[in-house]
Amino acid sequence: MILHRGEVLFRQGEMGDLYRLKNGLMKVVRVQPNGSSLLFNLLVPGELFPHHSLLSPQPYFATAIAVTNSEVEPVSIQSWYTSLEKDPLKYREVALALQHTLRIVQQRMNFVTAPSHERISLLREWLAQYFRDQPVEELLTQEEIGQLVGMSRETVNRQLKKYSE
Repeated sequence: MILHRGEVLFRQGEMGDLYRLKNGLMKVVRVQPNGSSLLFNLLVPGELFPHHSLLSPQPYFATAIAVTNSEVEPVSIQSWYTSLEKDPLKYREVALALQHTLRIVQQRMNFVTAPSHERISLLREWLAQYFRDQPVEELLTQEEIGQLVGMSRETVNRQLKKYSE
C-alpha cells in the first residue's frame, strides 16, 4: 500500500490491522483533549506498528500520517494473533521489534537531554540515516521539530536560522 505525503493511514481511537513500514517516514500524532496535536513518534523503515498492539488488539493510540511517500504492508491482526497462539517462537519477533523500538527511543532521548544548541543537529544526524537527501525542516514543521527535541517553535526557528548562516 502506497501512501503519499500527508495521507492518513489510521486515526486515533480506531481499531484495525498492524503495519510494517517498508520505506518512507511516518509520524504518529496524538490529538489532545483540547484539540491540539502532539508529535508522539516517528516511524522508520522496518518498523512493525502500532507497537502497543503487538501482543493484544488495542484501539490506535494516535494517528499515523505519511511524512514522505511511504510504502506500508498491512499485517492482518487476525492472522498475526493466531500465529502468536500457534507458534510461541513468534513472540521472539515481537520482542525483537520492541527492542528495536526501545533503541530508537533511547537514541531520540539524546535530542531532549543534549544541550539545546546540539539538539537539532542530533535529530538531523538521526534522520540522515534514513533520509540523506532531505533536511529535517523539509520533513517536519518547526512545531514538530520542537516537540521531538524539547524546544519551543521559536527556539527551533532561531536555531535553524543559525544553521543557514
